Amino acid sequence: MSHDSTAAPDAAARKLSGRRRKEIVAVLLFSGGPIFESSIPLSVFGIDRQDAGVPRYRLLVCGGEEGPLRTTGGLELSAPHGLEAIARAGTVVVPAWRSITSPPPEEALDALRRAHEEGARIVGLCTGAFVLAAAGLLDGRPATTHWMYAPTLAKRYPSVHVDPRELFVDDGDVLTSAGTAAGIDLCLHIVRTDHGNEAAGALARRLVVPPRRSGGQERYLDRSLPEEIGADPLAEVVAWALEHLHEQFDVETLAARAYMSRRTFDRRFRSLTGSAPLQWLITQRVLQAQRLLETSDYSVDEVAGRCGFRSPVALRGHFRRQLGSSPAAYRAAYRARRPQSDRPSDTEGPTSPPPPMTGPSAQAGPPAAPLHPEAPVPLQTRRTAASAVGSSAPLSPDHARDAYARASLPGQRSGT
Repeated sequence: MSHDSTAAPDAAARKLSGRRRKEIVAVLLFSGGPIFESSIPLSVFGIDRQDAGVPRYRLLVCGGEEGPLRTTGGLELSAPHGLEAIARAGTVVVPAWRSITSPPPEEALDALRRAHEEGARIVGLCTGAFVLAAAGLLDGRPATTHWMYAPTLAKRYPSVHVDPRELFVDDGDVLTSAGTAAGIDLCLHIVRTDHGNEAAGALARRLVVPPRRSGGQERYLDRSLPEEIGADPLAEVVAWALEHLHEQFDVETLAARAYMSRRTFDRRFRSLTGSAPLQWLITQRVLQAQRLLETSDYSVDEVAGRCGFRSPVALRGHFRRQLGSSPAAYRAAYRARRPQSDRPSDTEGPTSPPPPMTGPSAQAGPPAAPLHPEAPVPLQTRRTAASAVGSSAPLSPDHARDAYARASLPGQRSGT
């Protein structure tokens, strides 16, 4: 799923300064950046594919700091241009940043600010969003990044409206993408914006990727909690909640276990995670349901009970809002993609009935800021909604390889 801003016409219509050219794309590289993300804009904008009907861009590869630039596997790169070349570009792409905990070079940030002031389109792929945020270019704007780093981005830059659900966010003159393969989606979107669907489709065929992926990052999310909460007193309450998801309890229960009022608990939880506790709790129940649908033969009714939902109807509603699919359709699509030997047999797993459901339900209604509504959320709502919680846990290699292929699962919604 993508998000295209319709509330920033002035930004989208800004004029480039006289020395900048729309067809020139500058890619800003830093030492320590991963090679995959760095290679995406180089491949999309740096190869002449006019024979396939793809208009040509002029690529400038710029070093954001003194070289040589080291990348994945110890490879060393030598950028042919320095920061001064950015002054000629109509689009500047930051494909990645080496560490979400360290500040980018101030000289590079100044160059990005000047480029934006002079009308250039600024693009951050994956952790490149942290560079844009450090430059102040995301203040007051919607943005996204890799789901794993979204909570850190939201916490470190509270004026940025981080949406970890999106594959990319187009806010007119500033664009950001989710992690890794989502950078391809955003680069194709840029080609589509500049030259139309036919050119973007021709490029997608050359790259052997879908021209427009639907859905978002939701099905890849592992919304536990960021590492920084580990030493906080709330960590014990969170651990208890994760161990008792099969029970029905609400945020009031968690607040009581933390010896806090509901209001204090909500505020403290948000300050640590960037998410409302009710959103987090419902998401954890949905994630647990997702795991059971993948690994067991429990019926949907049994899954609902084992995840603390008061009814299968509640499970279906929250599951569809967050993952864009019904539980049954999700299980069918998941199993269709798995080898027969990997699927649970009819005899696998316990067959005892779900645990009894007691106590107040956390699923009495949708969260105040829904994680994935059925219809597009107005931009102002997006800009005021709290960000969903992410995780510091990395994707497994198998999960990472599967991520791009998962676009075929049902229920994903087209972003444009």
